[in-house]
Amino acid sequence: MLGKIILKNLTTEELYGRIKPMGGSLYLARKIQTAALRGNEWLKSGPDISERVLARVREVGILPRLKMLNRIESLKDGFARYVFEGEGKGAFEAVRIPILHREEDRKYIVCVSSQVGCAMGCIFCKTGKMGFIRDLETWEIVDQVVQIARDSQYPVKGVVFMGMGEPLLNYDAVMKAAGILSEPCGMAISSKAITIGTSGVVPGIKRFIEDKKKYRLIVSLTSADPAKRKKLMPVENKWPTGILMESLREYHKQTRKRITLAWILISGLNTGIADARELAMLTNGLPVKIDLIDVNDPEGKFVAPSSIELNSFRDALHKELRMPVARRYSGGADINAACGLLATQVQTII
Repeated sequence: MLGKIILKNLTTEELYGRIKPMGGSLYLARKIQTAALRGNEWLKSGPDISERVLARVREVGILPRLKMLNRIESLKDGFARYVFEGEGKGAFEAVRIPILHREEDRKYIVCVSSQVGCAMGCIFCKTGKMGFIRDLETWEIVDQVVQIARDSQYPVKGVVFMGMGEPLLNYDAVMKAAGILSEPCGMAISSKAITIGTSGVVPGIKRFIEDKKKYRLIVSLTSADPAKRKKLMPVENKWPTGILMESLREYHKQTRKRITLAWILISGLNTGIADARELAMLTNGLPVKIDLIDVNDPEGKFVAPSSIELNSFRDALHKELRMPVARRYSGGADINAACGLLATQVQTII
């Protein structure tokens, strides 16, 4: 596709740079971008549009679209799972998360994938068992949101990069996609409503800091004990907890933002008083927020804690940590849309 203009792969400024030699203006670039992202279509001619220039752009332009293989919505909680196919190998998934409790502000958040499969190998995650297949291109990430937005009753107001794959191992495509999604003439999603998740890829975190990205960062920790974390998350072998925490302390120093740490709750493994104390020691002096997320394992090897075990652990966190602790609902388990379950199961489209 050398020389081709691939919409959804370029920021507005980049698109303008490509069409300027053809006589295109920044205004035209914005109009093309709006049509591609909000309408998933080419810009139509109009009184303020040069048909000659637009025709030249269309001659070298491509408006790629993902193929939707599957869409299934939970009757239990309204979460929806989408399975897509792009131009490369393998299918990948996205999840639409309903935020409907405020009638005056009903909206969706989309959890997108950044890779097909995942190389990180977290033993409690079905995506990790797939292994790494390939990185997604920028447009393949962007189009997940575009298609889901057009399939939705309410607007998409947030994006989380916590689907299939490790976002910071596909850094360039992920950050460009986030930039495109946040552009006013695109999906106009606030940068504060875009969250980048990571299992702890330290070079990516350092680059995130250097680039002064405004998006939220959430780091999956799950255990403050390096030996225990190594058994659960092989990323510990490459970027140990100590090095990870150094990068997070630098992140806080540069941004003054509180660090959000995701903690996958696994009964009998990381929900004891000792686990809370280890976390308090590890994060001493660092403002953090802990997101507690139930493990999802249909095979039954790992089980989420009972309400008694969970409450005991949460009380211990409040006592030892004295930092905000939130219970994050992982919805869509009945349709394999919950955290850790994305593995491209295709069911009947409904």
